Amino acid sequence: MSNAVSALNGKAATGFAQVADKGLCGMITLRGDLASAPVKKAVKAAVGMEVPGQRAILGDGDKAVAWMSPDELLLMVPYADAAATLAAVTKALGNAHALAIDVSDARAVMTVTGDGAAEVLAKVCPVDLSPATFKPGEVRRTRLAQVAAAIWMSGEGEFTLVCFRSVADYAFGVLSTSAAKGSEVGYF
Repeated sequence: MSNAVSALNGKAATGFAQVADKGLCGMITLRGDLASAPVKKAVKAAVGMEVPGQRAILGDGDKAVAWMSPDELLLMVPYADAAATLAAVTKALGNAHALAIDVSDARAVMTVTGDGAAEVLAKVCPVDLSPATFKPGEVRRTRLAQVAAAIWMSGEGEFTLVCFRSVADYAFGVLSTSAAKGSEVGYF
C-alpha cells in the first residue's frame, strides 16, 4: 500500500460552486510523433483508446487520454496502475523516438462542480467557457490566474483541472475565492 497523499490531502470548499481535491491520479506524459504507429500502439496499450484530436480528451471509466500539444499527450489511469501503465507504454514504444514519464506525483487534480462551475473558472482563466463554445470532450491548457493548468468538462456541471503540485495550494485558493458566495457574476 502506498503512503502517497495528494497535494491537497482532501481539501474542499463550498461557495456558489464546490472546489475539491480529486485525490491521487496516475498520469503519464507521452511525447512523440502522435501520428506514428508506435505512439498510437502505446496509447492503446495504456488506456485502450485512440490518440485524441487537437484539444480533445477521450475517457472511459477511470482511464483517459488528453491532447496537450502537437507532440504531447497526458495519459490518466488509477494511481496504483501508473507504474504498470508506464511499463506498458515503454514496451509498446519499442525503439521509437519518444518520451514517456510518470508525472503522477508532480501534479495535482481538482474538480469544480455545480451550476456555477464554468463561471468560477471563467473569472480566473482566459478561456471562453460559454456552453456554446466549450463542450464535453474538449481540453484546454491555459492559465489559472498566474499558474499553468489544463481544464476539461468531466461531467454535467463539473470541470476537472490539473496543475503542478507545487502550486496546488495557490490554485485551490484562487478557485475557492472565485467560488465564494456573493462573488457570482451571473454571466452563464
